[in-house]
Amino acid sequence: MVIMFETYHDGEFWCARGINHDIFTNAKTYEKLLKNIKEAVALHFEEEIENKGTLDILIMSEMEVNFASSSGSKR
Repeated sequence: MVIMFETYHDGEFWCARGINHDIFTNAKTYEKLLKNIKEAVALHFEEEIENKGTLDILIMSEMEVNFASSSGSKR
């Protein structure tokens, strides 16, 4: 089973929202958020993990990319 999360920064915290399951967590850093996601999945799917051993986690992140062209370049 694949557990999917959307991650984004709300201006103060990194947030993770389950796409195909009702799970939400947040943290001050992205590294801590990844740890929180694993803990939340382990708690939410405790019985499934005991029976099957593992679950896969897929994380989709929102990223802002700033692009500025050089004012002196010609194309």
